[in-house]
Amino acid sequence: MAATLTPPAPAPVAAPRPVPRPSTGGWRSRWPLLPLIATVLLPALPHSLTGGGGAAVGPADVASGIAVLVCVARLLYLRRQPLSASAALVLGLPAIGFAVAAVTAADPAAALPGLVRYLQVFVLVPVAVFLLLRDAAGFRIVAGSLVVLAVVQGVTGVHQYVTGTGASYMGEEIRAVGTFGPSDIMGMATVVAYGLLVAAACALGARGRTPARLRPVAAVLAVALIVPLALSFSRGVWIATAVAGLVALALAGRRQALTSLAVLGAAAVVLVGGFGVGSQMIADRAASVTQVTRAPDQSVSDRYAMWSAAGSMWREHPATGVGLKGFPAHRDAHASIGLSSGSDTAGAGQAFRRQALLSPHNMYLLVLGEQGLIGLTAILGSWAAILAGAVRRLVSARSRGGAAVDCGLAAVALMTWSCVNFLYADIGGPTTVLSGVVLGLAAWWALSEPDRAERAVTA
Repeated sequence: MAATLTPPAPAPVAAPRPVPRPSTGGWRSRWPLLPLIATVLLPALPHSLTGGGGAAVGPADVASGIAVLVCVARLLYLRRQPLSASAALVLGLPAIGFAVAAVTAADPAAALPGLVRYLQVFVLVPVAVFLLLRDAAGFRIVAGSLVVLAVVQGVTGVHQYVTGTGASYMGEEIRAVGTFGPSDIMGMATVVAYGLLVAAACALGARGRTPARLRPVAAVLAVALIVPLALSFSRGVWIATAVAGLVALALAGRRQALTSLAVLGAAAVVLVGGFGVGSQMIADRAASVTQVTRAPDQSVSDRYAMWSAAGSMWREHPATGVGLKGFPAHRDAHASIGLSSGSDTAGAGQAFRRQALLSPHNMYLLVLGEQGLIGLTAILGSWAAILAGAVRRLVSARSRGGAAVDCGLAAVALMTWSCVNFLYADIGGPTTVLSGVVLGLAAWWALSEPDRAERAVTA
């Protein structure tokens, strides 16, 4: 009887391994962001607790230093290449101008504190933000802390206006300044503008389950933050916020732009027209923007005089300027006799005082006067590369349906705001370090690897 051949049993086929989803990570993996969050939130401390406006180093500066140290420690531990060649060039370029201005200053020792400050704000903090952010979720966490800070300061500012406990304005103590006090009149307006733009970016571009759920809340916050921004009576911040908001709307798409403009128009009618929230004073302040060349007030005249002084310093030292922190020492030799001795500040718990005018209130002219063409070219080249890269990456993400469009909109809006606002302001005060955080957020979006910057983050 013939034996029956039994075919061998087929080998078991291993089940395909599931493709792992991008991990959002818990706080154990997000702990390096804690110093950045502290850097953002600590400026909310009342100025009386931080030594007032004259404090050289505040809690936020200490937190930013810790963030830099954490970044260095992680690089040494993980043994990773810190930056790509392009990112190193763009983020490190301003350091060249700072170093040249410090070395060529008439008193290099006096310029040393300025060198440290400029490196902190425009190089070290942005690099730390760039390296500590791992994905879009981390971006949203740090940007969300800006919204939290804006809400805290905005509520405080509205309370000051309603109760008459704000800074002095037109003979009344109604100007909203938050916890920064009248010595840092732009502080509250700056952080409220940051929060408003981030919230608007989330409302316009959030995708994915978790970000999309936040869109209604973000839209409400963006509209609500218009109130304290208006009550700050800061014309330069109004202009910068309007420009940055329009840029974000244009990049978000026509449909989103039309809907948002309709909502903003209705909100303005209700808040100002219906409830009369500072309507007359806001209207007068807004009208004064077009009158600065015809009938300028003393503050505008002083600003023109300081702008002229900065230009005169540059003409005297065109390549390297008068040196970091050199504007106050050279101001009187270059300013016209129309420049007043200082500006008056009072209210918000502070007695009347005269605040010296130690800067031209124009970042570009300050850099030109103190660092010359070398410094201005370096810093403008860096910022232009970041802004152009952020816009390019945003357009690319929208065309491919990227999930991190809200991050791109926030990055472009914040960078645009900074570039425009620096036409009317410069660094100084407890919110200075936030400029470095904003620059780092924009740089991360513009210069990081595409798979990192546009990774879909779902919950």
